[in-house]
Amino acid sequence: MSIIIYIAVMAAVTYLIRMIPLTLVRKKIRSRFLNSFLYYIPYTVLSAMTFPAIFYSTGSAVSSAVGTAAALILAYIGMPLIVVALAAAGTAYLAGFVITLF
Repeated sequence: MSIIIYIAVMAAVTYLIRMIPLTLVRKKIRSRFLNSFLYYIPYTVLSAMTFPAIFYSTGSAVSSAVGTAAALILAYIGMPLIVVALAAAGTAYLAGFVITLF
């Protein structure tokens, strides 16, 4: 029975979060600052959730940092997302393997 209550509360909260902005803001937002702020919010939230998890994913901060450095370098030079993700995971794995050898 409690699972139904949990699901109902989750559905109501999700609905309210999506419904309230649609009902309160009827006109087009003309503020350049607010438009810019709203544009970057999804990227900011995704980064805030993902970036800390990177450093706890391998069990070693060094191998995580090496994988993150590889990902940042490849992303900076414009490689596709799949290449960046695979190279970062592979680099972190290899770094962890090298660390266990020493």
